[in-house]
Amino acid sequence: MIAMIHEKTIKREVSFCGVGLHSGLPVNMRLLPGPVGTGIVFKRTDMAGSVFIPVCAARVLSTFYATTIGMNGARVQTVEHLLAAVYALSIDNLIIELDGEEVPIADGSSAHFVNLLLEAGEERQGKERMVLKVTEPLSIEDGARRITLFPVRHGHCEGLEISYTIAYPHPLIASQSFSYSHSKDAFIKEIASARTFGFLKDIKYLLAEGYAKGGSLENAIVVGEDKILNREQLRFEDEFVRHKILDLLGDIALLGMPIIGRIEAYHAGHKLHTRLIETLRSNKTVFRTIPASSVAETPNWRVAKTPSQEVFALSS
Repeated sequence: MIAMIHEKTIKREVSFCGVGLHSGLPVNMRLLPGPVGTGIVFKRTDMAGSVFIPVCAARVLSTFYATTIGMNGARVQTVEHLLAAVYALSIDNLIIELDGEEVPIADGSSAHFVNLLLEAGEERQGKERMVLKVTEPLSIEDGARRITLFPVRHGHCEGLEISYTIAYPHPLIASQSFSYSHSKDAFIKEIASARTFGFLKDIKYLLAEGYAKGGSLENAIVVGEDKILNREQLRFEDEFVRHKILDLLGDIALLGMPIIGRIEAYHAGHKLHTRLIETLRSNKTVFRTIPASSVAETPNWRVAKTPSQEVFALSS
């Protein structure tokens, strides 16, 4: 459901420093309150004059192993984990300062970013939120990969539902599916702590291509031939597909507003996520933009079941 009627920013500045997953370089990040109408904006403080990059589908430069946005010669890489937390906590206006070109990877999930935003607090603003409501199906395919956006099902709350399936030719992953009904609490309990992952066999290739220079067992699940190499084992039995939902929510943030609809994805990824968002915004016949106050809540809304396994405690 739509958690807030009015736009929201953070109450106070917070900061975090870490390393970029792909660049391997240290980066300092500050999150600052944004005035009404700011939207979510990255600010590169290490460039002459400070360059601003708005978060929107039109600014996507690359989806190769991460979502990268940019403009005017500046870019920010691996934005999805932070943006997933921003979307989940219903932050509409935010300035994200970076002194490098990549968002810190933290532990490879959104958990640290959720904690950072909770620490910052929230500030209600004087403008009503607008919401994008899907009215007709929209589907994007790339070979066997596909992602489809539908209107919400009759009798369900007007929010966001996601059903995601992945399939890898690896015995430790194989096929995994997860159905998720979006809310702040559900994100924190079910999705936020799911980490990014990669395969040991691919590391040499990624390094040769200039990626994963900052990757480690502290910020990614590394899947070997017959075992998980991390000392900390999986946080969820199906952590891999949960992380794909995390990535999708981060890419949905490119819309610039909450979405009411249902998404079914099969082995998609950043390329299809961002293509869906870009195609959606350019097909005005498949959605309506409405004020948040007009969003109805249905009494018989069925909340998704809490996972049976123990919920991972977000680190402070």
